[in-house]
Amino acid sequence: HATEAYTMDGTDMYEESDSYRTLNTEQNMVRVGTEMTKILEAAGLEVIHDTTLYDYPDYNDAYNRSSQAVKETLDKYPSIRLVIDVHRDALVANDGTIYKTVAGTVENCAQVMMVMGTDSLGQPHPNWRVNLSLSASIQKALTDKWSTLARPIALRSSSYNQELSPGSLLVEVGGHGNTLTEALDGARLFAESVSQVLSGMKG
Repeated sequence: HATEAYTMDGTDMYEESDSYRTLNTEQNMVRVGTEMTKILEAAGLEVIHDTTLYDYPDYNDAYNRSSQAVKETLDKYPSIRLVIDVHRDALVANDGTIYKTVAGTVENCAQVMMVMGTDSLGQPHPNWRVNLSLSASIQKALTDKWSTLARPIALRSSSYNQELSPGSLLVEVGGHGNTLTEALDGARLFAESVSQVLSGMKG
């Protein structure tokens, strides 16, 4: 869902393709992925950042379209250890109030939340516990450094294409009530924790 975007603020302005969505890759989830890429590469990790807008023009078919790209990339680069699907959440109360997630121990920083698919709907997903174990390691690395940065890991019945490879996760960086600046801060800290966990797995 690369077109997902945040609350416009200051210089972070964009033309909407839909409510809180934009094709502007400097203002949507592509920009957040770019920030993560910088941190991971600085830690010595090789990264392939897919910037395709799979959720445009048809939002509902995004997972079907992106799954083919994930399969092709995994076939081409079988040494890939981790597949991260980057999103932002949407938190709205019944009265229409829009909420943002904030890490209380880190100033002006959006929280992050990992969403893990399971096989509870009966679809083939034999490695979901492997993915969950990896996300738990990342969660621990996050909370050891920044106690309020991570929201609880969310287990869901859908698989979110995570059945395609062990080492797959979905991360929600903030919500549409956050600003892009807050999201980028959260993305950087998340990527630092990911790099720490992956570095510890080498060899």
